[in-house]
Amino acid sequence: MPRPIRVAIVGAGPAGIYAADALMKSDVAQDPGVSIDLFERMPAPFGLIRYGVAPDHPRIKGIVTALHQVLDKPQIRLFGNVDYPGDISLDDLHQFYDALIFSTGADADRDLVVPGVELDGSYGAADFVSWYDGHPDVPRTWPLEAEKVAVLGVGNVALDVARILAKTADELLPTEIPANVYEGLAANRAVEVHVFGRRGPAQAKFSPMELRELDHSPTIEVIVDPEDIDYDDGSIATRRGNKQADMVASTLENWAIRDAGNRPHKLFLHFFESPVEILGEDGRVVGLRTERTELDGTGNVRGTGRFRDWDVQSAYRAVGYRSAELAKLPFDELSGTVPHQAGRVVESDAHLPSTYVTGWIKRGPVGLIGHTKGDANETVACLVDDYRGGRLRTPDEPGEDAVTAFLERRGVTYTTWEGWKRLDAHERALGESQGRERVKVVERAEMVRASTADTVA
Repeated sequence: MPRPIRVAIVGAGPAGIYAADALMKSDVAQDPGVSIDLFERMPAPFGLIRYGVAPDHPRIKGIVTALHQVLDKPQIRLFGNVDYPGDISLDDLHQFYDALIFSTGADADRDLVVPGVELDGSYGAADFVSWYDGHPDVPRTWPLEAEKVAVLGVGNVALDVARILAKTADELLPTEIPANVYEGLAANRAVEVHVFGRRGPAQAKFSPMELRELDHSPTIEVIVDPEDIDYDDGSIATRRGNKQADMVASTLENWAIRDAGNRPHKLFLHFFESPVEILGEDGRVVGLRTERTELDGTGNVRGTGRFRDWDVQSAYRAVGYRSAELAKLPFDELSGTVPHQAGRVVESDAHLPSTYVTGWIKRGPVGLIGHTKGDANETVACLVDDYRGGRLRTPDEPGEDAVTAFLERRGVTYTTWEGWKRLDAHERALGESQGRERVKVVERAEMVRASTADTVA
């Protein structure tokens, strides 16, 4: 009787879990069956949802409910707190599995090449997001002395950063933020947050709901300059062909024509301002210089040669995420992705046997969480086709116990799916004592301890 296909998925965020789900729904799940192990460097699963979604977005975090149903399946195991390649390498994985799927996502900032980016007070949005989301591998404190702050970028991450900087700590207290984040935000001195985009309202990458959410806070006054409401033929075509872009532009128009209110924190959305330099004195940020741009008829912009200096004391770059290179796999530095054909990893124009990618490491950090389902389906279809065609490698030790014995020999303290349920219960208990749904545990050692304890106090 043929044994189940053994598949390792490196990265237990949405992309990896969707790949596991696609495998479970494939025809090979019935015959010969599949046995799936997810490896995650964090002690807890869910990747971007846990460490990339802002704490005041519980609706998005609700996706976890659907992911739970996948991980509850008996054919799937979770190995958390396991680092690739530090704890288990590519060669090690091939020893135990018929196929490997890498779904490691993107958690670093894409470079912004402007003078002054290295100044004290110039930050990457990804680092700030990791801090306020309680990531265990970043510092516990964040400098929030600036009264006027610039955020560079017009995507949803820029909105998240601006909103967290503009809200009060007490507004965020009902969320899952840990104590160190609450204390840091309570000391935040920001009263003005300026968001800058080099193009116009029709080209903004905000989601309509995310944008409207800015105006829901009782402490944030959202301000749009009427002079920034401008469209050319390309912009009008974008609005006609893209309902979301039209809704975003309409919201911005309404904000531009209303009277200014008196909420204490001001959040300015600036368009047609291209950052050209972060200004500094004595090694610290003291301002931002932008060049005014104008539409060129196609929806793109050109510089006007008119410059303006803005009085800000810190600047956050929210211009996109970038994936990290994976040991022993090819990597395209320009796109920040692993070269592939429909999910099959490619090196020197040849497929690497039994090796696949999905999610942002496959296509780059664009799109919403749900878009990774299509990636997973395409990748898994290729894996299944390679199995049917006899093109998968044969592992030396395909038994399920072999990898657990390997990790134990290595002295790797790994967490499990049952361990996540313990940690989940522990965080909910911490929240219950404060009248909150959950309080996120930050320290890695405490996460592991809560995950591996038989009972959680």
